[in-house]
Amino acid sequence: MATTIEATCAVQSNNYLGETPLWSVGEQVLYWVNCENPAEIHRWNPASGAHDTWPMKERVGGIVLKPGKNLLVVLSHGIYDFSPETATLTLMLSSPLPEYVSLHECQCDRQGRLWVGAYDHHFTPQNRNAKDGAIFRLEGDKLIPEIRNISVANGLAFSPDGKTLYVADAPTRTVEAYDLNTETGGLSNGRKFMELKDGEGFLDGATVDAEGGYWLAAVGAGTLRRYLPDGSLDRVVQLPVSNPTKAAFGGVDMDTLYVTTTKLKLGANSEENGGVYALKPGFKGLPEPIFAE
Repeated sequence: MATTIEATCAVQSNNYLGETPLWSVGEQVLYWVNCENPAEIHRWNPASGAHDTWPMKERVGGIVLKPGKNLLVVLSHGIYDFSPETATLTLMLSSPLPEYVSLHECQCDRQGRLWVGAYDHHFTPQNRNAKDGAIFRLEGDKLIPEIRNISVANGLAFSPDGKTLYVADAPTRTVEAYDLNTETGGLSNGRKFMELKDGEGFLDGATVDAEGGYWLAAVGAGTLRRYLPDGSLDRVVQLPVSNPTKAAFGGVDMDTLYVTTTKLKLGANSEENGGVYALKPGFKGLPEPIFAE
């Protein structure tokens, strides 16, 4: 079950909370965010080594690709169009959530619909009932809440055929799977997909490979865990860092797994946290869907 694969630091980005690695097939570059301290969007070109950074005006929860080398950026209190060329943010819509709840975790499904989660900042180990977040689907200019009572959204990913949505409320240590109506975006048949046990770390971001394997970053445990579509654990990849946050497939052949990390004090913190790591897991990924405007 445990697999040894060499992972090397691709970018010494020194992120406090690196998240949302996103490979642009069109540009052949890797995007990702530093959620906070400071809030930034990063872009790295493996061919040239160029590393660009754009500061954001508030906590950044995630990004998705748009046509024309642009991005859709999810900030704490709104969703914005962003042009890396001009560094221009343009408000698309404001968050419907209270001030203390940040939009957080986003992904486009295979049809190009945007899905956005949330993070209730009132949640603490002492206040585990803070669940004023939700999982939203963007419909026109409205965020439609599809799943309510969320503390910290994570683990969002979609099956290769687009018919299954995976998502987690991170403190539960459980990933749920839902049937996704590819025409309407509606969800049904929610069920437990997998659950982390004591000693296996905590739920963070996820991606899906071309064969349908679900790759979960177990923050605090220093591992990537691959699950088969039936929820069974296929393999555990040990990383040289303790706090991976999310993985994404990229590279010319979509066979490189890029992993962001965080310096947050979780588990046995290692000094190597904060960079972006790369490994060859023996699987290929799928191109990231482009937001359907």
